Amino acid sequence: MGEHNAVVAIYNTHTEAESAIKELKRAAFNITKLSIVGKDFHTEEHVVGYYNTGDRMKYWGKLGALWGSVWGLLLGAGFFAIPGIGPVLIAGPLLGWVLGALEGAVMTGGMTAIGAGLYSLGIPKDSVLNYETALKSNKFILLAHGTAEEAVQARKIIQTTRPHSLDMHTTVAEEAGAVA
Repeated sequence: MGEHNAVVAIYNTHTEAESAIKELKRAAFNITKLSIVGKDFHTEEHVVGYYNTGDRMKYWGKLGALWGSVWGLLLGAGFFAIPGIGPVLIAGPLLGWVLGALEGAVMTGGMTAIGAGLYSLGIPKDSVLNYETALKSNKFILLAHGTAEEAVQARKIIQTTRPHSLDMHTTVAEEAGAVA
């Protein structure tokens, strides 16, 4: 399926993740290669949105001001109740990989649909399980993917935003000067 290169950052808050996306956009990183996943709403609130792979999300519920600014930049967004994690919002290309995992019933030993989507990108299972744990503890995952050069560029930009953690997964780690 070709080479897979991804940078995965975990942020403690939506505001931190939003700042990182804005910084990537400011640095002219291709935002169509960004995905974000998170849950940051109280269970007593109403549905935050509906999934749509061809357009931007149109209904954001009570937290419209919070989610709309950054999530509206990314095409394709969805709201899912993921067993083991809870209600999550996914925006960007990761949505397609998660939908592919759901539609094809491609679940890998103990992973959620989000995990299966990440795993299909070539992200190692132990890292996937760490990302799922982060989501369970209400953190936000920002994923940048592309060529080895784009991954290196994204990593340099994201590093300046001080994420909780930052990992690079690449099939050409030697060429990119990165560690998988």
